[in-house]
Parts: sequence; C-alpha cells; structure tokens
Amino acid sequence: MGRGGRSRSGAGASRATPATLRDPDRHFTIVTTASLPWMTGTSVNPLLRAAYMANRGDECGVTLLVPWLAPCDQKLVHPNAMFQTPEEQQQYIRSWLAGRVDFDPKFEIHFYPGRYAIDKGSIVPVGDITDYVPDNEADVAVLEEPEHLTWFHHGKRWTHKFQHVVGIIHTNYLEYARREKDGDKKEVLLRGVNAFVARAHCHKIIKLSDAVQDFARSVTVNVHGVSPHFIEVGRKIAAAAKDNTESEEKVGSTFGKGKVGYFIGKVVWAKGYLELLERVKEYNATAASKDKLIMDVFGDGDDFKAVKDSAARQQLALTFHGRADHAGDVIRGYKFFINPSLSDVVATTTAEALAMGKFVVCARHPSNEFFSTFKNCLTYSNPDEFAECVREVLHGEPEPISPGDLHRLTWQAATERFLDAAEPDPPEQNIVRKVRSLLGDWVSAKFHNMLTASEAVRCLVGGGAGTLLRPGTGLANWRPDIWSGGIMDRK
Repeated sequence: MGRGGRSRSGAGASRATPATLRDPDRHFTIVTTASLPWMTGTSVNPLLRAAYMANRGDECGVTLLVPWLAPCDQKLVHPNAMFQTPEEQQQYIRSWLAGRVDFDPKFEIHFYPGRYAIDKGSIVPVGDITDYVPDNEADVAVLEEPEHLTWFHHGKRWTHKFQHVVGIIHTNYLEYARREKDGDKKEVLLRGVNAFVARAHCHKIIKLSDAVQDFARSVTVNVHGVSPHFIEVGRKIAAAAKDNTESEEKVGSTFGKGKVGYFIGKVVWAKGYLELLERVKEYNATAASKDKLIMDVFGDGDDFKAVKDSAARQQLALTFHGRADHAGDVIRGYKFFINPSLSDVVATTTAEALAMGKFVVCARHPSNEFFSTFKNCLTYSNPDEFAECVREVLHGEPEPISPGDLHRLTWQAATERFLDAAEPDPPEQNIVRKVRSLLGDWVSAKFHNMLTASEAVRCLVGGGAGTLLRPGTGLANWRPDIWSGGIMDRK
C-alpha cells in the first residue's frame, strides 16, 4: 500500500554490510509511534524525514512504518478524521505532505497495529512489529522513540532483523514521570527500563539534545528540520527587512502584532504551560506599565480548560485562541515567541519561529542548546534574565536570518546531520570489551523478552491486554477490546 519504494533484494541480515549509510543500495525503514492526523512531533518529524531521505537522489529505498488504530481508538485520538482502511489514512498522509514539500517524495507507507493507551496518552504497538517488514527490506531501521517502541516488544530483536538499527530519542519521558504521583520512584525505574531496552534493540542512539538521559552507544545531534513553509516565510521576512533598511522611507516593524507575544503547543501542563504561567505572573508583577507582557496562546489538548481557568484566576494577560497552524497568516504578524518549557527534547515550534525570523525567548537548558547559536534566540536562567529578554524583544527588532542559519534549519541539512550521526561506530578492537558488550546486550534482550512473554506481566506494567500477538484479521477489520492500564500509568 505504497508507491515509489524499491525492494532491496538481499538487504536483510544475510547481506554483506556496506561501507556507509550513503551507499545507493541501502533501504531505510523508519518506524514511529504516531501518525497523522494526530498532529504530534512523532508523526510529523518521521514523515518529513522519510520524504527528505527518499528525495536525496542516491537511489536508496525508504519505507515509513506507522501505527494503525482501530475505530475505537481513532475516536479518542483524531475523532474529526476517521478512516475505514489503512489505504484511506495513507491518502490523507500523502495529501498533507504534498502541501508541505515542493517535490514528489517516492517512499512506501506501511502500517502496524497499535493501541491508544489512555493513561499514557500515547500509542503502544501490538504484536511483533518487525513482522511487518519484509526480510529483503530489513537493512537499516530508524526507530523514532526506540524506548517507546520496545517497552513491551516481544519477538525478534531489532538488531537481529536489521543490519543496522538507529534509535532517535524524541521525548523526555523521565520529566513526564517526575511530574506524576510517586514521580521520583517512577523516574528511577523508567530510566533503567529505557536504557535496558535501547541497549537490547539498537546499535546506535541519537539524542536530539542532552535534555534526555544517557544511553549506551549514543551521540547528541539535532537531526530535525522545519517544513519549507517556514523557511519561505523566513526568506520573505528577511527580504522585507532588508528593503525596509535600505529604503529612505522607513515603514516600521516587519511584524504587525507589535508588543504582543505568543506561545503555541499542545495544551497539557507538562508541555511548558506551568512554566509559562509562572514566568508571565512573576514578570508582570514588577514590570513597568509600558513593558507589561501580553501573550496570545494557540493550541488545544487535555488540559486546555484547566490551563485557561488557572490563567483567568490569576488575572494573567494571556488570551487562549485554540488550535492554529504555526505557518498560517494568524501567526505571521507576531514578532516574538516565548517558550519556557523544560520538558522538551528539541522544540519544533522554536525551530519554526526562528525560521520565520522571529525573536525566541527560551530557557537556558540542554533542549535549547542548538537554538541558542542563532542570533534571534535569547536565553535566560533566572527571573531577572527573563525580564531582560522580554524588554529586549518588546523594544527591539529581530535581525534578518542569514542564509546560512536558515539552511541549518532545513530538512536537507538535518538529513545530512542524521546520516553522519547514524553511521555505525568502528568495530571494538579490545576483545574483552567487545565480548562484555555483546554479552550485556544478549542478557538484556533475553530477560526483556522473557518478561514481555507474559500477558499478566504486560497488563500489570501497562502494556495492555491483547497486545502480545498481532491481530488475527486484517487491520481494517480489527476490533480490539477496551484499553486497560497498569501500575506505571499516570495517576
């Protein structure tokens, strides 16, 4: 159910390992934990990665493997866009993509069965999803959120099925666990589980930033880019600013919203909203009248009413507008974007705002290290520094983004960074360390596979009933039971 993909005869575990991931006969299977129309980072970024990988012009094969949800779960995740078959959803995905890229990407889209875990707010794979990859395409696996994909995995080791397995860490799950009841205990346990499963199933880990925990065989590189829509807006803003500078008749700011800032993101407390309310409250408590911070907030989510009500009770200068397209006309007039979140690994919205030539104010935090190298990014580590940043963006103008900085934000540049970072490490020359590493990986995998073989254990820890084996029917006819959580789920 795809188009343009190429089968790689002999690409599985029996083929000789090519010298580099840039060899033209490689096949990449990009596996992720979410899919459109759910507008979340793990549906959008892997889709764009697949498109730009397939468009490199080196004749590599690319397949995107995404979860299919039964109707009962679609109603919870994307009730306004329901699909009867995977083919219908694939058509929706390709239509959305066609509006975001300026080329016709040639890659396959395949589906695996998933369940929406209500108490996790995320999708759990059902059965051994390596079975959904033909052996002759099992060359390079890119696991977007490898820990999430393998928490409850039972079956083949990914590293046995594929020549090379690269995991990309998207989400700071430890930060989410820390905010829950008994968060300290959950964090310690989850840290161990994440390291355990990633080691068992990945040859290499790419951390988007050092905001996440340590993993074996890991490197830290931001391998995400932004959609061409945002890049084009940035070019136009830079050109307009240049024309204004050179003109004898100055027309003022390129941005029409003046001293009103904005924040955009899924409205759940853990996504930066707690910090947003705190920063606005403490800043406006001491700011001069001419420097008061007024912000518009865009997004929807489970905590929308709670966040909005809390802001109203505290009489904060925040106006909530609901969901909006970050590249839409509504957002373009804003001069500055404030993102105080401490739970992000790398915030896509921050990259998009920078690409559009805006000021960005964000915390001095590992998740923002990449962005802090851009001239229009202002960082703070305490309330006084936050106040300085706000005053600067209220009264100043962002510099037109340079062509070099704009290129760094593109998916073309991100794809090259990914290929560099994902390359296999040189073979271990020390025989003792090599044997110890292989033995550790083997023990981790065997123990994990033994635990996940038990339906009782899976249910107890939140894997869900009926997720051990793949559905016995086609995905379009699959009708699973109601989801039930476990002791590790949100309380």
